[in-house]
Amino acid sequence: MMSRHPFRPVLTLFVPTMLACAVSSLFVSSVFAHELWISRNNYKNPAGEWCCGAEDCGVVSPDAVKAVKGGYSLRGPVTYGKDVTGNEADGPTRSEQLNEVVPYSQALPSLDGAYWRCKRPDGSPRCFFAPQNVN
Repeated sequence: MMSRHPFRPVLTLFVPTMLACAVSSLFVSSVFAHELWISRNNYKNPAGEWCCGAEDCGVVSPDAVKAVKGGYSLRGPVTYGKDVTGNEADGPTRSEQLNEVVPYSQALPSLDGAYWRCKRPDGSPRCFFAPQNVN
C-alpha cells in the first residue's frame, strides 16, 4: 500500500534541520558581532592605534553613558570577555567600573547600536564606539 504523503519522510528530516540551521545562524551572528565589525573592519582611533586586540573590547551599559558638554560621560559598568564577544581569545567575562569622559571627536560609530569601549593593556581607553543616533 502506497503512503498518502510520499514526501513525509523527507519533510520529517528537512524541517528540523532547517530550523536548527536558522537558529544556529542567528546565534553565531549575534555572538560574534565583536569579531565581525570591530576587528574585521580594522578600526583605528584618531591617534592611529588599532581599536581591537584580544581581551580589550567590552560593552558599556547604556545607563552608564550620558552625553555632556564636550563628550560622553562614562560612569558605570563595562563588561569584557567571552560572554560579550563569543571569542575565547577575549578571556573570561569580567566587569569594570568606568569614570571617564570620551571627547566626541574620539567617538566612532557603533555598527550594532551598542556602546563599546576598547582599552589598552594599562586599562586606559583606546577606542569608544557610540550609536550614531545619540547626541
